[in-house]
Amino acid sequence: MIHAAEGGTAILFPIWQEILVGAIAFGLLCFVLMKFVFPMMEKTFEARVDAIEGGIERAERAQEEANQTLEEYRRKLAAAQEEAAAIRDEARADAVAAKEEILVSAREEANRVIAAGHAQVEASRQQLVRELRSEVGNLAVDLAGKIIGQRLAGDADTTATVDQFLSQISDETAETSGAR
Repeated sequence: MIHAAEGGTAILFPIWQEILVGAIAFGLLCFVLMKFVFPMMEKTFEARVDAIEGGIERAERAQEEANQTLEEYRRKLAAAQEEAAAIRDEARADAVAAKEEILVSAREEANRVIAAGHAQVEASRQQLVRELRSEVGNLAVDLAGKIIGQRLAGDADTTATVDQFLSQISDETAETSGAR
């Protein structure tokens, strides 16, 4: 390095060989960087950009698929709810129909039992009336025989007379109860 001491100031002049070596080293460094390093960095940046853009596209596609799946799920859920409501309504209708059928069957059974009971009561009443007529007739004949002091005519005649008497009493009773 050369120092100039004129005027009291120091000026630095580099040696031309150092400038040449520095320029060649700088040129080599630029060449290596441009030939090898910068293309690798560019590839890395492009790969990163592709990964980010691809990731965004994949995320958008995944979001779109998720939305479609969600819509499909909602449609299926709505269809299932409609089907459940239809099944519920059908079950209610079946229950009402079964209830009505059971009630009709129970009414019919009750009416049949009541009719059978009435028929049985009527049959019992008729039997009691026959037994009472026979008993009352026999008692009346026995009483009349004791009063008269002799046995009255044969059983067939006695039965016919008693039946005729009881018929007259029944007719008179019916007329008096009908007049009320």
